[in-house]
Amino acid sequence: MTEPGKPVLTGGCQCGAVRFAVSAAPAKISICHCRMCQKATGAPFASYADIEKGEFAWTKGTPSAFRSSSIAMRDFCAACGTPLSFRRIDGPRIEIMTGTFDRPDHVVPTRQYGTESRLGWVVGIANLPSQTTQQNYGPEKMATIVSHQHPDHD
Repeated sequence: MTEPGKPVLTGGCQCGAVRFAVSAAPAKISICHCRMCQKATGAPFASYADIEKGEFAWTKGTPSAFRSSSIAMRDFCAACGTPLSFRRIDGPRIEIMTGTFDRPDHVVPTRQYGTESRLGWVVGIANLPSQTTQQNYGPEKMATIVSHQHPDHD
């Protein structure tokens, strides 16, 4: 049980201009492979946490929005371009991109949608050779990189 008014989950865009808080656990967490979600995220699929609008608040800044279809809006940060959400126009819920949560490991997908557009190679991702960022760049290069990304907290 959380304290009244204390957010369960927080998050925001890459630059920190837009932040949000969620006061209850998401109703469902899913992946969508549809072509519209692929285009909206620039990725092979999108991952969303479905939240009642009454349990969600933008706590810093206001996102820009794009009407991606006759039934939906997609919110994003105008400053850095981070995709933030999908919401049905006049609907009671908002779906927040799971990668924008400060703790994305706390929002684990349990279902998939739009599988008619799922790219064939997605199912084999876990079996690809992998490296950590440190292994990829090496300690010398890592020591020279300065992040301009907002930290994962307020």
